[in-house]
Amino acid sequence: MATDSPVSTQDPVRTAFRVGAVLTLVSIALQFVTAGQLFPGGGPEQLHSGGAIVLHVVSGLAAISAVLLWRRGSAPASVATLAVTVFVLTFVQAAVGGRSTLWIHVPGAMVLTVGAAWLTALAWRDAGNR
Repeated sequence: MATDSPVSTQDPVRTAFRVGAVLTLVSIALQFVTAGQLFPGGGPEQLHSGGAIVLHVVSGLAAISAVLLWRRGSAPASVATLAVTVFVLTFVQAAVGGRSTLWIHVPGAMVLTVGAAWLTALAWRDAGNR
């Protein structure tokens, strides 16, 4: 029996963007936890380094999907630019991630966190979606 109700389908690219943005934010939170454990007696540096790789992957997913959304006219260029900036900043953070460069690594982590939180908010904001 056919019905006249519209079928709601979720856009897989938008879903990938949202998942990538949320996982980026979660990954950063886990990076803060493992970084906090690095100080008094050493801590899980390998876990922190592995978490950075995960952060590259999930922020890359968010960036690729945001660019795809922008290219087809489903998201503003500013969202794609922010997603790519967050992705690039993960590599900058990794490059300055040693104990001797904490003076730049810690403020960089704050900037990255703000960017990832902003990106996540934009990913879930329906009004900004075209």
